[in-house]
Amino acid sequence: MVSNTQLNRINELAKKAKSTGLNEHEKQEQKELREAYLKEFRESFKEQIEHTTVIDPEGKDVTPEKLKKKQQSLRNKK
Repeated sequence: MVSNTQLNRINELAKKAKSTGLNEHEKQEQKELREAYLKEFRESFKEQIEHTTVIDPEGKDVTPEKLKKKQQSLRNKK
């Protein structure tokens, strides 16, 4: 999980990049922090979607079949 410290550092580097620019070490650090953040975000978003059920206004389950199959396979793994 990306910590608040890491997120603050991402923001500091972004601000510095806009104002004075970054040296090579800082550019590499920024790249690694962004990649870690995006990886965590994508995993979290995927997990959230995998636990979602879509209900239409009439109360019917209209969750896509592909998602239902994925949810079933996740239940079977437990």
